Amino acid sequence: GVVVIVVAIVVIVLLLVVVAVVAVVEVDGSSSMYVAVVVVVIVVAVVVIVLVVVVVVVVVVVVVVVVVVAVVAVVEVDGSSSSSTSSSSSSS
Repeated sequence: GVVVIVVAIVVIVLLLVVVAVVAVVEVDGSSSMYVAVVVVVIVVAVVVIVLVVVVVVVVVVVVVVVVVVAVVAVVEVDGSSSSSTSSSSSSS
């Protein structure tokens, strides 16, 4: 799931970059500086958003792994008595 999200983000970023380059090329020389600044701002914003999304995904994955490890550890320590409760909590 994470790989699919990352690939989709990369594809979107590449499409935005291509559109930005085409826009810069097609604009006349007089206003190309303004367009270039706008394009740079857009690219920076997209990169920041992508980094934030990646960080959030990594944090979520780490939290899920920690929770799963904790549940497994509790089950191992407590024995079979708490296996039913832990399985119901993990499924929810």
